[in-house]
Amino acid sequence: MKYTVITGASSGIGYETALAFASRGKNLIIAARRTEELETLKSKIVEMNSDLDVIIRTVDLSVTASVHEFYESLRNYQIETWINNAGFGNFASVGEQNLNKIETMLQLNIQALTVLSSLYVRDYAEVEGTQIINVSSGGGYVIVADAVTYCATKFYVSAFTEGLAQELKGKEAAMRAKVLAPAATETEFAKRSLDADEFQYEGSIPKFHTAKEMAGFLLDLYDSQNVVGIVNGETYEFQLRDPIYPYVTRTRN
Repeated sequence: MKYTVITGASSGIGYETALAFASRGKNLIIAARRTEELETLKSKIVEMNSDLDVIIRTVDLSVTASVHEFYESLRNYQIETWINNAGFGNFASVGEQNLNKIETMLQLNIQALTVLSSLYVRDYAEVEGTQIINVSSGGGYVIVADAVTYCATKFYVSAFTEGLAQELKGKEAAMRAKVLAPAATETEFAKRSLDADEFQYEGSIPKFHTAKEMAGFLLDLYDSQNVVGIVNGETYEFQLRDPIYPYVTRTRN
């Protein structure tokens, strides 16, 4: 039995992606900090298709030890697709940002994603049909004012994933690595980035996609031979592209 792992599955893009993969008949391992929301998601998936196996993992991936424990807990499952979606943003100037929040963001957006990607590639790179999809941002290709540190974390995700895709291709590995770069999406992202109790996208943001639309774009990327799925920040059109960052192969003497 094969499984799709989705981190950050309790809401937003991760939640809708779980439903999208369930609609394809995929067994799921859904992970997040909030057990109640994961239980609600599991119930919804089982209502859709009672034949699917849905495994819940409650985990805070901003804690390094928990990242390794989470991966080790999945040793008995055959993982077909790994989606690193967990992450959050921050809006503040560099000199005024809350460093406790920033340290947690760095640990989640960069460290956890890197560790989980590395472990999955180590175990599954030669398994046919495997994919790893890391969720970056349009801010992983363009620096946004008052979100410099957040964008920097997503530049890392984009560069790391594009580089991984090139590396796997160069080794003729079976696994494919891909990066999704959303623009504004109606999720809890803005609320957490602004440390606000509520945030309404309608009327506040001129253009945005719903989380369900973004999950559909992720499926388009999953089905494609492309490495990058990116939303054009001006037109909000979704584009499937080859790697964007330059990649230089190392010469060996």
